[in-house]
Amino acid sequence: MSISSIRKDYQLRSLCESDVHASPVLQFSQWWDEAMASEIDEVNAMTLSTITAAGRPSARIVLLKGFDEKGFVFYTNYESNKGQQLNAYPYASLVFFWKELERQVRVEGRCERVSSAESDEYFYSRPLGSKLGAWASPQSKIIEGREILDKNAAALLEQYASGEVPRPLHWGGYRVVADTVEFWQGRSNRLHDRIKYSHLDGAWTIERLAP
Repeated sequence: MSISSIRKDYQLRSLCESDVHASPVLQFSQWWDEAMASEIDEVNAMTLSTITAAGRPSARIVLLKGFDEKGFVFYTNYESNKGQQLNAYPYASLVFFWKELERQVRVEGRCERVSSAESDEYFYSRPLGSKLGAWASPQSKIIEGREILDKNAAALLEQYASGEVPRPLHWGGYRVVADTVEFWQGRSNRLHDRIKYSHLDGAWTIERLAP
């Protein structure tokens, strides 16, 4: 089968302006609950796009770890490529794709660090191996081989044998404070439903976009 012939006709559901909540967070929460109920694998996986110093987009998959009216939260190494990019240009976009529900959600907005208390709370909830991994990996840096990570992890496991691992100061959370959120529901013949929320003058407006 050629790449150009791969296609899927979406027919599960529709999305109308009359169906959505006035708040994009409430709408996301409804879709999130439905995605969770559908037992989608890695339901919290999302594409995070940032901006490089050269003005080029840079994207990767990260995991959503919380959301509310304040924004969408993920955690990473502040000294990683994405951390440095967000420090220089604090704007980001997120994309969720839940193919089982034929849905996408796009989020755009300013990105800020969460509080130290929030980062501590999440870090200390992680498994021991994940805590050690935050110390063991000089994220995004060039290393000579896999053995560097294995050696670092082994040394850290010995150092923190008690299981009491402090959070690295170079590791913590970011929150994307949304000013634009778009909900996409796949429809037949590529005539998809797209409902866009825009935050203007302290309130959310809702508009339909052509697919």
